[in-house]
Amino acid sequence: MVEEKILIADDEELLRSMLKEYLSPAGYLVDEAADGDEAIALFKKNKYALVVLDVMMPKMNGWSVCREIRKISGVPVIMLTARGEEYDKLFGFELGVDDYLVKPFSPRELLARMKAIIRRSTTTPAEARDNKIRFEGLEIDFDAHNVYVDGMLVGLTPKEYDLLNFFARNPNRVFSREQLLEKVWGYDFAGTDRTVDTHVKMLRESLRHYRQFIVTVWGTGYKFEAGVKK
Repeated sequence: MVEEKILIADDEELLRSMLKEYLSPAGYLVDEAADGDEAIALFKKNKYALVVLDVMMPKMNGWSVCREIRKISGVPVIMLTARGEEYDKLFGFELGVDDYLVKPFSPRELLARMKAIIRRSTTTPAEARDNKIRFEGLEIDFDAHNVYVDGMLVGLTPKEYDLLNFFARNPNRVFSREQLLEKVWGYDFAGTDRTVDTHVKMLRESLRHYRQFIVTVWGTGYKFEAGVKK
């Protein structure tokens, strides 16, 4: 069994120890950080399959750590919060957070979400291998997980890319927000309609003048209505 490396950043030593004790037998190597500065230092020295961040940490909070990570990496991020207000979640999604857990939570739930996120972020669908799709000046390189607008590379968060990937593979089909949550985020994600709307808004901004490819179907959801596929 190949052990994957995880970074857990939380100022609660008891919580970190409990999670490490639970995750290690499941095949994960766990690094611990007690504050934001330590989390950034460890992240720059190591390669992680996933990062777990507490929102409220000394020196640098979870939002700031996530923002710094996103400058150099698309590694999946799970945010831990004791609050869970919708504003916090939407703000985090805009920073590139992949999922949330509201304290208190069970280690079993964290493990299930970790497995699902890592699986989605590392598995390349068979039909995507050695494959590119172009819709007019919008190009998606499935091998490299890169997206180009008129030849210029655009930076998407991991979930923006997943959403565009799904849309591009299912053009001209209408999907409800609930269906998109299921297909893109997965059954284990406890998101809301606002989660989808926020990511669609961010994706449209990233696609610039090709934003019109993502069409709002009022009262239903969204569909990807692009130009000629090449």
